[in-house]
Order: sequence, then structure tokens, then C-alpha cells
Amino acid sequence: MAKQSAAKVDIENPNSPGRTERVDADKYNAMKTALLAVLPEATPGFTVAETKTRLLPLLPDALFPQGATAGWWLKAVQLDLEAKGIIAREPTKPLRLHRLR
Repeated sequence: MAKQSAAKVDIENPNSPGRTERVDADKYNAMKTALLAVLPEATPGFTVAETKTRLLPLLPDALFPQGATAGWWLKAVQLDLEAKGIIAREPTKPLRLHRLR
């Protein structure tokens, strides 16, 4: 099993303004890099399922062996980046995501 660093980052959630959670920095940064690499700037963007399919090959296997926990981390990073105004969701069903910057 891969050793994780003790470094943590604070993440936000647009549904709970002012509240933060501390999470593993290595996993957060790997997911953030992959997520921003695959999301288009143009609307309507990708569904969460499409996004996950596209970013899984970009994740380091040492942190996400065979994609383990990638869904949870995708959601956590998605919400944090939404709260920070870096990505946005379209009010569609299913939900679609795209970059703002």
C-alpha cells in the first residue's frame, strides 16, 4: 500500500459556506490536476460520469490503485473548486461540469 504524506489541505463546499474539511494534500492535488486537465471551458461540459472516465487514466496508481476512492475524491475536489469559482455546474440532468478559468 502506498504511503501517504501527512500534508493536508482545507477544502470548501458551496453547500456549507464557511465550513472546511482537511484532506490529504497528495490525493487532493492529483485529483485537482486530473479534473482541470479534462474539463472543457465551453458549456455544457461533461457529466460527472464522463469526467470520471476521462480522468481515471491520469491519476497516479500509487494514490488511486485501480481507481480506488476516485469517485469520492472527484466529488470532494469538484465541490471545493466550485466553492472557489474555478469550475461550475450546469443546471442540467444529469449534472454537467466545466472550467471557468
